[in-house]
Amino acid sequence: MPLILKSMGYLISILSVLLLGAVAWKGVADDPAMRACLILGMLTSVSGMGLRWASFFVDQRERGKV
Repeated sequence: MPLILKSMGYLISILSVLLLGAVAWKGVADDPAMRACLILGMLTSVSGMGLRWASFFVDQRERGKV
């Protein structure tokens, strides 16, 4: 059960980053540097959450819980 809850939490966090990025996109549409910063920020945030989830998954597997 913790794996499902944690996975759902990470998926919700990723969705929130995408939604916030979509809202912010209009404000940076005319500035290529700001658009690049927004994209890089979104990518690093999603990547970080993915790495934390993967780390949790590996830890659970090593403990024999998955």
